[in-house]
Amino acid sequence: MKLLASLLTAAILAAAPAFPAFSAGEAPAAPAQPKAAKADLAKGEASYTAVCAACHAADGNSTVPIQPKLAGQHPEYLVKQLLEFKDDKRKDPVMKGFASMLSEPDMKNIAAWLHAQKPKDGFAKDKDLVAMGERIYRGGIQERNIAACAGCHSPNGAGIPAQYPRLAGQHADYTTTQLTAFRDGKRGNSIQMTQVAAKLNDREIKAVADYIAGLR
Repeated sequence: MKLLASLLTAAILAAAPAFPAFSAGEAPAAPAQPKAAKADLAKGEASYTAVCAACHAADGNSTVPIQPKLAGQHPEYLVKQLLEFKDDKRKDPVMKGFASMLSEPDMKNIAAWLHAQKPKDGFAKDKDLVAMGERIYRGGIQERNIAACAGCHSPNGAGIPAQYPRLAGQHADYTTTQLTAFRDGKRGNSIQMTQVAAKLNDREIKAVADYIAGLR
């Protein structure tokens, strides 16, 4: 009987699953999470040069007032816009054509490369309007429930990574076009911007855009 009991005990132990030993109070280690693939800057530069540089300049600092500067922009914002051009959430037939040429990894590589480029300063042009633009950008228009731009895009126009784009130094003509498009319903990929721009008149839009162009 003793021999049978010993054999049964050995069989049970051999069949039991093995568990790692932990010290008292020590929790088991969490399973390793897969690491997100890092952007390839060399591939990003190559793709940017092939697809984007003709309009946005070799270093992302467009010299054409109606085409935005992209250097230094938050990569998450750039990828979001490219995907939305591709999917027609942001409608622009020219940009849709270029975005459709890119895979999502291409977009991430380009966005990372652009973020690493040094943005060039811009400047305000209309001295009569820039004071109004500063008031709206920094304080909004309280009596009309217009929020201050600085609340989302920061006082110096640096924006907030992964949430709100960098604006500092952007061409006033481009910013005016985009604010007008938000206001008039031609650009609909940001509810917040549509709600803000809907309350601005042409002069106020131009003033804000001119002030943003001179931000550092």
